[in-house]
Amino acid sequence: MIQENEVKELQKKAFEIRKMTIDAIGHLGVGHIGGAMSIVEVLTLLYYRVLKNIDPKNPQKEGRDKVVLSKGHAGPALYSILAEKGYFPKEWLYTLNGSDTRLPSHCDMNRTPGIDMTTGSLGTGASAAIGLVLGNRLNGYNDAYTYLIIGDGESQEGQIWEAAMFAAHNRLGNLIAFTDYNKLQIDGYTQDIMSIDDLNSKWNGFGWHVQRVDGHDLRALDAAVKNAQDTKERPSMIIMDTVKSKGFCFGEGIVGNHNMSFDKAKAEEAIKILNKCQGE
Repeated sequence: MIQENEVKELQKKAFEIRKMTIDAIGHLGVGHIGGAMSIVEVLTLLYYRVLKNIDPKNPQKEGRDKVVLSKGHAGPALYSILAEKGYFPKEWLYTLNGSDTRLPSHCDMNRTPGIDMTTGSLGTGASAAIGLVLGNRLNGYNDAYTYLIIGDGESQEGQIWEAAMFAAHNRLGNLIAFTDYNKLQIDGYTQDIMSIDDLNSKWNGFGWHVQRVDGHDLRALDAAVKNAQDTKERPSMIIMDTVKSKGFCFGEGIVGNHNMSFDKAKAEEAIKILNKCQGE
């Protein structure tokens, strides 16, 4: 069980990642702030507590745990984590989506150290994650896990459910997935565009081990991951109830927060408000 001091340290890390992400997008002037901010906690937990055998100095290390961010537009949050972990200089964050950047708008494994799979075309990340799990199985890396993060709007893609059926049929217990259920997508509320409820029943019906947690609660996330790791014969889905644009005050509660324009001054103001909320 995670200890209170560990939770506090992870919360501090998540807080720093939020600030770095806001700062990077503000420097650029536009970016996918909503879906990046809603997955900060799960990324923080994975990279600072869960992932095994990873090495920033050797990003391609054999037998490592891997992360597939299928909702690749949330890359800015992952870039902040990777920079903080030392995969590349933090100064790269200010090149986000620039003409010669190593940090494109959507994750690209050929351009960014530490990115395990190129994503962005929604739905394809799930299939890619399955391929990584099967590759580990063939190569004898039976203790390596692949962690997949998909979006709720992305869950309207048929490819997600083909992947779900395949993973369950092949008993891919080393696949642990998360749905970022922030209830919004680029065109509006998911329930209005194409409802995906009841997600629990859907994933259960496809033969997955399913849990549902507050996606901003590090204790709950940690417990869910441990439970998933103990489930050896089935892939696991952890449905995270989240707030899109969590921590970016100018985006929370705004339907159009999928991709927002804001300048550095606005970013600095948001960070000041975030600091105040954190008691700093």
